[in-house]
Order: sequence, then C-alpha cells, then structure tokens
Amino acid sequence: MGNGGQDILIVIMAKKVAVLPGDGIGPEVVAEAVKVVSAATSEYSFEEALVGGAAYDATGVPLPKETLELCQSANAVLMGAVGGPKWDHIQPAELRPEIGALLALRRELGLYANVRPAKTMKALINASPLKGDHGMIDLCVVRELTGGIYFGEPRERRDNGNTAIDTCVYNRTEIERITLQAFEVARSRRKEVVSVDKANVLETSRLWREVVSELATKHPDVKVTHMLVDNCAMQLVRDPGQFDVILTENMFGDILSDEASMITGSLGLLPSASLGASKGDRPFGLYEPVHGSAPDIAGQGRANPIATILSAALMLRYTFNDHSTAQRIEDACEAALNEGFRTADIFEKDCNLVSTSKLGDAIVSKL
Repeated sequence: MGNGGQDILIVIMAKKVAVLPGDGIGPEVVAEAVKVVSAATSEYSFEEALVGGAAYDATGVPLPKETLELCQSANAVLMGAVGGPKWDHIQPAELRPEIGALLALRRELGLYANVRPAKTMKALINASPLKGDHGMIDLCVVRELTGGIYFGEPRERRDNGNTAIDTCVYNRTEIERITLQAFEVARSRRKEVVSVDKANVLETSRLWREVVSELATKHPDVKVTHMLVDNCAMQLVRDPGQFDVILTENMFGDILSDEASMITGSLGLLPSASLGASKGDRPFGLYEPVHGSAPDIAGQGRANPIATILSAALMLRYTFNDHSTAQRIEDACEAALNEGFRTADIFEKDCNLVSTSKLGDAIVSKL
C-alpha cells in the first residue's frame, strides 16, 4: 500500500493452537471444544497431532517428535486425556501415555503451574454431594506441577522389591514461582490465598510455608493464610465456600483438586490450565479437562464435553487475554444447562438427555 513513497506491510499473526485429541473420549470432547471456539470467533487456527496411546500405536512412542515441535511452535495447547488399560503394562514405563506423553509435555514445555477452577453451576446444584446452597462453590486450586514426590530422586525399589522409596524435594525457586502465579490468579478473583502444607511434619512443607510467608509480606494486596492439608480436606467438605484460591504442592494439589471438583457434581465439568513461562506478555499453557480418558464409554457419544469446552475458555483467558470470548463461552455452557440439556453423567429427571455432539450444538446455539 503506497504511503508517501513508502510501502507499509501489515501482517496479521494467527493465534495458533496445537490440538492433541488423546485417547478414549478425548477426540470426542476436544472436537466439541474446537467447534465451540470456532463458532464464537474466527481469530484462532487449530492444528492437530497424535499423542498418548494413539500415538504409541501409530509410531511406537507416546510423544512423537512432530507433536512436540507443533506444541513448541504454537501459542497454546488444547489436549484431551491420555492413557487407558490398553497401555498400562507397556515396558519400559516411560513409554506409557501418562508418563511418556503427559508428564513429558509438562517437562518439555516448562509447565509448572496447574490451575483448576471449581465452580458449581446453579442448574446442577442437585448433582453436588453436598446438600443445598452448601454445595455452591467458586474456588480455584493452584497446584505446583513439576516438583515434589512425583519427581524426586531417588525413586526405587530395594531389598528384592520389598522396600520402596519415593523422595519429596522442593527448592525455593519452585515455591516462589508457583506462589507468584497463585497471587496473580487471586488478583482476578477475591484476592485471598490459603497456602496448604504439612508443616507440622514435613521439612519440605516447612520450607514451603517459610517462602510463601516471605512473599506474602511483599504482596500485601493479597490476603494469605496457612492451613494443614488434613484440615483443608475436612474444611472442603464442612465449609467449601470459605475458599477462594488454594495454593499447594504437587501431590496435595492432585488430591484436593479432585475433592473440590466432585463438590460441583461431576468431573465432566471441570477444566484445567497448566501454565509455564510467558511467550511475550502472556503465559504459555496446556489446557485439558480434569477427567480421564474413560475408554469404557469412548465412541458412544456419552461423554460430557463441558470440561474441555471450559478448558478452551481458560485458554482464551490466560494465554490470549480474550476475556470477552471466554465469558461468552462460559455463559453459553451455563445457558445450555439451564435449558435442561444433559449428558448421562449429570442427567436428572425431566431433563433432555443428549449426546456429546448435541450438547456441543446446544452450547453453540447459546453463544
């Protein structure tokens, strides 16, 4: 385009999403998430690749080089669950989907913060195991993802297999970066963080509490309190409404986030974001539903796609700063539920039982 003798080239950069459908019900629910985002906006491009058991069957490895390279070149990753009984006994264990694909992706992509919101939708209050308004929660678990007992060394069997050793290791840097991430999440909510540990017993927890307390004094805009993990597990059942953001280490976060998710009524409703270092001014992330691959219902159209659709909405919020489209998608999910559309896991009397794709269609119609 001419302008005073100079040519001006305008380049519109695509917002590229690597799509990894995974195993079991993964391809079904991921397809609905892509469908909903594409119906809401044309700003994103999607490129698909194999991962997990499907990749192992096709290539002999759960994370092919091409898949990793696609993820590294993308702005974000949208992923379905991986694994299942078919691949549970593969040797060596590093070739199993959960280890060789999911944990490897977290490591290779530098994903250290797992963010799991748990919010009860009013239309599904009866699905919560907690009675009445007691089951209405809106909290977020921020879980450290690359340290702790899942990754510590040594990790071995001794005495002819009769003694097993796992090692829990944390350093100051790991605790600092997950704490700062929790503070950022809290600032978009009620600005309250409960740091959960086992400081009365574990040395790693004593370091955890020490570092979190130091950072709390430097960030007075966020209210920080401490709670022992066993008390937190009890309080989640007794009074879950007291929590805004729960900050905790890897294994505690794994357990507490599943407990929180079930208060909402179904694992099929809960999204998650695994965040790493920023690309530009936004964090790179891998977004996936909390639930597993559920191979027993794969291909039957019974899976609930909402967790994956809401994971895509988290992707728009955290990686792309597209809060408007994310809110539209979240509102559309709730509107479809309010109108009575249900998959089998959340079906209630007098509701409209629909397939995975039909629920996706209903959500699209509410955008």
